[in-house]
Amino acid sequence: MKFVAIIGGVILSILFTVFAVTCTGKAPATKLATPSSAVPPTPDSSDLPPAATSGNLPLRTLRDVPLSGGTTRFDYQSLDSNTGRLYIAHLGDGALTIFDADKETVIGDVKNLPRVHGVIAVPELHRIYASATGSNELTVIDDSTWQIVARVPAGDYPDGIAYATKVKKIYVSDLHGKTDTVIDANTNQRLTTIPLGGGAGNTQYDSVSEHIFVTVHGQNQLAEIDPTKDQVVARYAIAGCSEPHGLLIDSEHRLAFVACEENAKLAVFDLETKKMTAIQSVGADPDVLAFDKGFGRLYVSAESGIITIFDERGRNLEKVGEGLFAPNAHSVAVDSRTHRVYFPLQNVGGKPVLRIALPSDKQL
Repeated sequence: MKFVAIIGGVILSILFTVFAVTCTGKAPATKLATPSSAVPPTPDSSDLPPAATSGNLPLRTLRDVPLSGGTTRFDYQSLDSNTGRLYIAHLGDGALTIFDADKETVIGDVKNLPRVHGVIAVPELHRIYASATGSNELTVIDDSTWQIVARVPAGDYPDGIAYATKVKKIYVSDLHGKTDTVIDANTNQRLTTIPLGGGAGNTQYDSVSEHIFVTVHGQNQLAEIDPTKDQVVARYAIAGCSEPHGLLIDSEHRLAFVACEENAKLAVFDLETKKMTAIQSVGADPDVLAFDKGFGRLYVSAESGIITIFDERGRNLEKVGEGLFAPNAHSVAVDSRTHRVYFPLQNVGGKPVLRIALPSDKQL
């Protein structure tokens, strides 16, 4: 019966086409390919690759939005919630893409940022800071004109960036130099470098203690820096964590999360007791972390394309989903205002896109 129905459908389609041509002289309209110069239509989730909805992930893909540039690697992202602008490091293109999260469109690019890795928006200074690893600089960008206003030497392979609000200093991870570089945010001058004894992974600011924390490669440690002294004041062992790199701090709940890139783990560190309290499994080669403050939800992206999602439960984490999301989905950002989650993907159908998703298990 199914075969008969298919044959019948084909016959009806042919009859309809013949009728349309006979009556109008034109064949029925067909869906044409979008010219390369135009913005392609936004696909719904049914049009997206199977990886977008595979695995046990409480995520619903909304759409893929085309990004500028080539099909090359992306890295960190930073959202300015005041303006709704998402800044995306397009590492392979040496550019910072500026995306309007409210209008869901690219509004500009800052170029000449060789191998840009880290990025952080600092609204109170009207500045965007980006680490250009290809030139070993921290670039300072005006957030209204998008012009580069300064380039500051930042060691050997600058990566993650943090801003210490009270002292108005920028701290930049120097992976190969095994230090954190300290830069005065008022003068854009390098002040000092802080030896870490191992490669600096990510650098983050804790707004409660007003201290800087850095993951240290080779030592499997979390280092604590006092910005008033620019010295390491404590080091904490992260047992069971091999090559700690990614770092996210939830200052409100006094927790830090450390991604262990060599053994696919996520460590939970209590900022009150200064002890590691748990270790969780995640996707292979975890990289960037993002936290939705409204839902208390942590996203862990990995080079393997596996996304792991946790919810905070008291002083610990509960895994709520894990699965393959998309190839090279190692960068993630979240907008706590809308709960939308952003994944820049370097090659989907021959072009770079920003995949936008929403939690599928939450009432929005």
